[in-house]
Amino acid sequence: MSATDHIRIFDTTLRDGEQSPGCSMSPQQKAVMARALAELGVDIIETGFPASSLSDREAAALIARELRETTLCVLSRCLPGDIEASARVLQAAAKPRLHVFLSTSPLHREHKLRMSKDEVLETTARNVAYARSFVDDVEFSTEDGTRTEEDFLAEVIGAAIAAGATTVNVPDTLGYTTPAEMRGLFQRLIAGVPGAEGVVFSAHCHNDLGMAVANSLAAIEGGARQVECTINGIGERAGNCAMEELVMALKVRGAYFEADTRIDTRRLVPTSQLLSRLVGMPVQRNKAIVGANAFAHESGIHQHGMLRHRGTYEIMNPEDVGWPSSQMVLGRHSGRAAVAHRLRALGHPLENEALDRVFADFKSLCETQRVVDDVDLQRLMQGDRVGDGYRLASMTVSDRGQRASAQIELSDPDGLRIIESALGDGPVDALFAALAAATDVDLKLESYQVHSVGIGNDARGEANLSVRCDEAEYQGTGTSKDIIEASALAWLDIANRVLRTRQPQRMSAMA
Repeated sequence: MSATDHIRIFDTTLRDGEQSPGCSMSPQQKAVMARALAELGVDIIETGFPASSLSDREAAALIARELRETTLCVLSRCLPGDIEASARVLQAAAKPRLHVFLSTSPLHREHKLRMSKDEVLETTARNVAYARSFVDDVEFSTEDGTRTEEDFLAEVIGAAIAAGATTVNVPDTLGYTTPAEMRGLFQRLIAGVPGAEGVVFSAHCHNDLGMAVANSLAAIEGGARQVECTINGIGERAGNCAMEELVMALKVRGAYFEADTRIDTRRLVPTSQLLSRLVGMPVQRNKAIVGANAFAHESGIHQHGMLRHRGTYEIMNPEDVGWPSSQMVLGRHSGRAAVAHRLRALGHPLENEALDRVFADFKSLCETQRVVDDVDLQRLMQGDRVGDGYRLASMTVSDRGQRASAQIELSDPDGLRIIESALGDGPVDALFAALAAATDVDLKLESYQVHSVGIGNDARGEANLSVRCDEAEYQGTGTSKDIIEASALAWLDIANRVLRTRQPQRMSAMA
């Protein structure tokens, strides 16, 4: 790629992303994430805000000592003390960048900085020059730039360039602007600011109105050659431009944008999942590119189209972003074609009356089970009852003292009663331990979510689990008036499917 069509990816997951409530990371966790970002092919990693905390300083210094090929950046206010703290942690970096920022909008000047325009200009020039005395690569950001008077914004950017800034960032700090405005703003600034031809212009868009990716793409159309973004779009309030969405928009629509990144797109999903585990924030299932449903199809109409030609309902290959393949999810919206196709793949090319019988049983099962897997289909094809499995008879959970306890009574597939109890670090932990002891199924919990379904007196609790067992991933759902009981039902939903999967294996081994 030439210099004009290479879009630099400036990842701020470890700085702006970590400021998302509940997403703090330890220095060691940041180092793990930084390694993944470097392997992903990120051009610049913003590792923290050294003046804000000891943890940020430790993380930035740790990463600076370890990563030698990627540009490492830290953020600093336009204050000498901040700049000095940033310079210290960058001393070990092979490719250091110092990023200084100052608010420029009327609201921020009056209520936050209490500075006049002249004071903002003078502060910008003085501190950019001071940062440049420590490193050659200095980025300057005009905080709340898109709500700044355009003539003054141009004047501030000109002062920063004259003082030595090598990258100029115009953030849409409040996610306020629109794509057309963003495109025009960058076009005019790049055409009109003295010295603009010698620096890289950057966009940093927040997602308050859901337009962070669209605004970032518009900035690229306007001439920006760096975009600041985060994995999974995490960040303050509604978050930032999601890197995976921006990168794949440029990849899929390359002929339109005539620009691309150096990101190894096959690592997008693993990197997204790593961040989710590190910060404990699940990725919504319908999230573009990295969500579990991004390449999943349940609708009969969609599945029929996919069976004819994948391009009917997919504009990119799941393998290109790190998913193993598309998923044809069999559920209540699936049609005969998808069921017949899956049965053929399992070695059962059913037609006519035989297929009618299995499909009717499949539809009946979908009334009580959201997803029908291969083992369920095998049993339906053989005429077996799929519903047989462990059932919850009663449960008692107590959270008193230092540890919680749970006692459960189950009915096994043969109708026998099983009673087990266990201790745990909380009621759910104790419950799951008791269920594991009763069923001899060990599930490794990856995510656990509970929420309300319905309104008022009719509301119920729904628990959703994502686990790993026997080198496979499972999702389970349980619903009840009691959220702890819903959790038990979700756990048993998965355990019964695991046991149905193991049964054919045991029969084969016996044979």
